[in-house]
Amino acid sequence: MFQLKSLRMTGAMAFVGTAVRRLGVCCPSLSPLYCPASRCYSAPSEPTTAKSVPYEKTLKQEGGFSGPTKPLPKSADAVVIGGGSLGCQTIYHLAKMGMTNVVLLERDRLTAGTTWHTAGLLWQLRPSDVEVELLAHTRQVVSTDLEQETGLHTGWIQNGGLFIASNKQRLDEYKRLMSLGKVYGIESHVLSPAETKDLYPLMNVDDLYGTLYVPKDGTMDPAGTCTTLARAASALGATVIENCPVTGVQVHTDDLGVKRVKAVETVYGMIQTPCLVNCTGVWAVKLGRMAGVNVPLIAMHHAYVVTERIEGIQNMPNVRDHDASVYLRLQGDALSVGGYESNPIFWEEVSDKFGFSLFDLDWDIFMQHIEGAINRVPALEKTGIKSTVCGPESFTADHKPLMGEAPEVRGFFLGCGFNSAGMMLGGGCGKELAHWIIHGRPEKDMYGYDIRRFHHSLTNNKRWIRERSHESYAKNYSVVFPFDEPLAGRNMRKDPIHKLLLDQGCVFQERHGWERPGWFNKEGPAPVLDYDYYGAYGISCNDRYKYNELLGKEYTFDFPPHHDVIKKECLTCRNAVAVFDMSYFGKFYLMGPDAKKAADWLFSADVNKAVGSTIYTCMLNKRGGAESDLTVSCIEPGSAHSPLSPAFEGEGYYLAIGGGVAQHNWSHIQAVLQDEGFDCQLLDYSDDMGMISIQGPKSRDLLQEVLDTDLSNEAFPFSTHKVVKAAGHKVRAMRLSFVGEMGWELHVPRESCVPVYQAVMATGAKHGVCNAGYRAIDSLSIEKGYRHWHADLRPDDTPLEAGLAFTCKLKSSVPFLGREALEAQRARGLHRRLICFTIDEKVPMFGLEAIFRNGQPVGHVRRADYGFAIDKTIGYGYIRNPDGGVVSPEFVRSGKFTLERMGVVYKAQAHLKSPFDPDNNRVKGIY
Repeated sequence: MFQLKSLRMTGAMAFVGTAVRRLGVCCPSLSPLYCPASRCYSAPSEPTTAKSVPYEKTLKQEGGFSGPTKPLPKSADAVVIGGGSLGCQTIYHLAKMGMTNVVLLERDRLTAGTTWHTAGLLWQLRPSDVEVELLAHTRQVVSTDLEQETGLHTGWIQNGGLFIASNKQRLDEYKRLMSLGKVYGIESHVLSPAETKDLYPLMNVDDLYGTLYVPKDGTMDPAGTCTTLARAASALGATVIENCPVTGVQVHTDDLGVKRVKAVETVYGMIQTPCLVNCTGVWAVKLGRMAGVNVPLIAMHHAYVVTERIEGIQNMPNVRDHDASVYLRLQGDALSVGGYESNPIFWEEVSDKFGFSLFDLDWDIFMQHIEGAINRVPALEKTGIKSTVCGPESFTADHKPLMGEAPEVRGFFLGCGFNSAGMMLGGGCGKELAHWIIHGRPEKDMYGYDIRRFHHSLTNNKRWIRERSHESYAKNYSVVFPFDEPLAGRNMRKDPIHKLLLDQGCVFQERHGWERPGWFNKEGPAPVLDYDYYGAYGISCNDRYKYNELLGKEYTFDFPPHHDVIKKECLTCRNAVAVFDMSYFGKFYLMGPDAKKAADWLFSADVNKAVGSTIYTCMLNKRGGAESDLTVSCIEPGSAHSPLSPAFEGEGYYLAIGGGVAQHNWSHIQAVLQDEGFDCQLLDYSDDMGMISIQGPKSRDLLQEVLDTDLSNEAFPFSTHKVVKAAGHKVRAMRLSFVGEMGWELHVPRESCVPVYQAVMATGAKHGVCNAGYRAIDSLSIEKGYRHWHADLRPDDTPLEAGLAFTCKLKSSVPFLGREALEAQRARGLHRRLICFTIDEKVPMFGLEAIFRNGQPVGHVRRADYGFAIDKTIGYGYIRNPDGGVVSPEFVRSGKFTLERMGVVYKAQAHLKSPFDPDNNRVKGIY
């Protein structure tokens, strides 16, 4: 046993067995962990070297097996590889959904990799509606479903959860979670320090601002959960085989040149299968490599310690003290203490022979968590440490899992990279992954976990993966602020005018590799510097880092300090003219013999228009959900080497898509082309062209001096495009707007971007032109009621629900992907509808606010911003009828609506049409 006691030196707490000896202080055997530095002891003591998990039962078996626990079948509809939380949840849900010819392969025993040593915490509230739903399903499976199906107890304990706030910002964050929880019926309470003390008598509350208590949070047992899942899956017809290492993956290329999974090779034979599911955690990179699939995750040491018995701790809730970066998990009559440090150890050489194994704990690294734990529960100061648990965990660039079908190989699915949350997300994600495999798409909006969210140039970029994964780990317990940006893995993809904008004070945002303009700082350049790992690993922190300082000023749930700068950019666009660099957009060409057939099937709108037309449309999935919104332009053939007008035979279409989701769109289109067997090409010209958007009442006056074509309404109407010259350079000009003003987008070959931009700005000076960024676009677009994909338009939303019925060719007889689902929904009536809300009080909203109708929760805000022209906060959210009925316009008009922001309720006005320019006059040039 190794004990805790306080040792304070220069304001920090140090560990007796290491720091004290470095100071020449003697310590006794079985010494306290912390002791006054002035005391001297007769003999030195080492910290505990005992390594064991705190569970009564593990599945480790001494001596192992001589072969697989069951015979291998010759074939299977799907093979799940990895017997941890995700693998067991996935095969269980596959079997429940009716796919029973499925096999799970585990090279050791179930849980042997990383699941066996997990802390097993489950918190119901997260700053994401989808994650709240995923966690709710895990809780349902582990606490109720499995026991009903098998008669076995999984080890679920409902002891509650307590989130600690040491400052106002942290409590504001928790209040946001509380408001969202009300929509889902999750009980939670904001407690004062005194109320917290009553609930948790052993807690020090002197430095608390408040806490959030969630009574129905709890803990899971990894062995109990996984064995019960395996038994339930087996009872449904699935096959679970342990002690069967996978040695290879066979991939074949079909007649269309598409790579597909063919078989899984093991030490004991081969299984023919069209579907492989990679649930191998930190070993997922190696398994991906066997099939030519990039898996962008990295392995790190992650640790906690287990204390001896603590009198009075029984039945206490689990604790998350984010500001101290520490958690306290109830372990019977003891605690497990862990957290996230800024200098985690990378597991550089991942070993195949690490089943049921642990690392030695590096106390120098772990000690930073002890001070916070002792401060929060002072009884720990004199409590012994029974064992340490330091095992490998997989971490990703954005601290989100990797799921879905890999873009490189059809039939190769990912269910890995869970950032030490595989137990609590396992049930929800296992269900979604099973639905993905069987039906081609998940039920929920899983884009935030979809491997296709990352551009293909990043998924094998070791620097980017390492830097971003480190930052995500180190900031895991940081407050999630609305306008935060990463410092790691930056400057990976830059457009041609990046330097010109930087010199003018552009503060850039990062969107999956691209640097895009956020807003323009009047105090000069604020470049993004090389990542400094927050001073870890002996790397010096970036000194006088202006970009980081600007980000830090925006760490607030109030209006940010640069609110007036965004206002000026927005109102200049509304009243004069603004220039937006949108070069990060995805720019694809769809062309070839079957291009028209493909376009009819892919796009919800009728894109069979005359050459020169540009159409706003959606792409849908089978259930009618929006996989994308984009513009499609009908083009004519050009020369073979022109990025503006490539050569082709048959029909041709130019697609412009938001850059952050371009990879997702590319993969979706490719999958549909492959599934339908269309003979056409999809070409990516995203890096070969820039995109400069000129918007505002004076945009025509400005551009008429730059372009060599008539820009009148008659000669150049809205939703059309032409190849013209701008300052002597060929560009494709499109009369479109994403901000609700008259304007044009110029799609410019890369080498012409700088001179065209300079010509626009020079000419615009007399018209009062300004640069503007995406923070302004966010405000302007929500004010006009334009949708943002993956905010107020997602794969689980249909165009009918989102108010985009005009993008669907339902009046025609032309089939398109998702049409049947839309027709069925139209016949049933809409049971949820996207509604615009405004409030009169000058308070900011950022999304996740609860929506109430006549006092009943009916939804939550998906997206919110401030509209400067109408001078109001605007929020968009989907609402339901609590009675389960249709959400009609009358239902909206007849209700009294309120929005709850951080526990405070505000009266709201519901709008069925945008409150700004509802007749669309401005985009038509009518001012």
